Amino acid sequence: MKYLYLLCALFAAVTANAQSTSKDTLLLADPTIFYGGGQYYLYGTGSPKGFPVYQSSDLVNWHGPAGKGADGHALLKGDSYGTAKFWAPQVFKNKGKYYLAYAANEDLAIAESDSPLGPFKQKTIKAISGPVHQIDPFIFKDSDGKLYLYFVRLQKGNRIFVAPLKDDLSDIDTAAAKECVNSSLPWENTANSRWPVCEGPTVIKHNGLYYLLYSSNDYQNIDYAIGYATSTSPMGPWTKSPTNPIIDRHLVGFNGTGHGDIFIGRGGQMYYVLHTHNSNTRVQSRKTAIIKLAFTKDKPAALVADKNSFRFLTIDKD
Repeated sequence: MKYLYLLCALFAAVTANAQSTSKDTLLLADPTIFYGGGQYYLYGTGSPKGFPVYQSSDLVNWHGPAGKGADGHALLKGDSYGTAKFWAPQVFKNKGKYYLAYAANEDLAIAESDSPLGPFKQKTIKAISGPVHQIDPFIFKDSDGKLYLYFVRLQKGNRIFVAPLKDDLSDIDTAAAKECVNSSLPWENTANSRWPVCEGPTVIKHNGLYYLLYSSNDYQNIDYAIGYATSTSPMGPWTKSPTNPIIDRHLVGFNGTGHGDIFIGRGGQMYYVLHTHNSNTRVQSRKTAIIKLAFTKDKPAALVADKNSFRFLTIDKD
């Protein structure tokens, strides 16, 4: 009887420990990670109230939502532009301030804060200028200090554009906006859609060459995937890589891989954070994952993803 009691106690302890360390996959679409001060901050699409933020010191153990707004939000509806469709955030630091660029109401907006945890607000609530609806913003600062905004115009499909961004990040030079890339290749529109989708821009500069990552196919398509194009100027013209797509379902084994952001983590390691479909039979809610990226030693360098580094981001269950 004594041994039976000890066995039951051991089983209970093991079960309790397993439960205490069980994890949930983070469910943020269009994710972005900002790294600063030894901390990683994760934002994404998923809340009708704005953008919650999750925090980690090691890219493994996440906690939150940790934002300074209600329910852990870094940006709350009412503090900045938009009433619905809060999509595709990006956090950018410039001159000691933090800026959150995002889409809402299928328009673009940029809010600011003193902390990556928020609260992000606009002094004057307004959208970025544009002739049509625009989504998926990405702020890029070149080595000469000039700012650019990459974004998607909903114009005969989802098409990626770039425009110079004002120094105070209040608006873009719409007259100087140029189209970068659209979905014109077979892998980019496997459904032969009349509205081809090219979206989720993110840009990095390496050895004087600009690399523009983008996602093609509708996000509900299992072939949603990531390619890149290069240019000698942040304004283009852009040349697509012949090795595209560099991240897709065949590489990582999960459908709907796309729409993320490059970030440089501790030790200078380059990553891409992205989302996938929830399962092979269900798109929503989309799962958040990361994968390591690297430049090859070729001249010019190619951009490659390490399939063995792919993993979903998780958080402890309550």
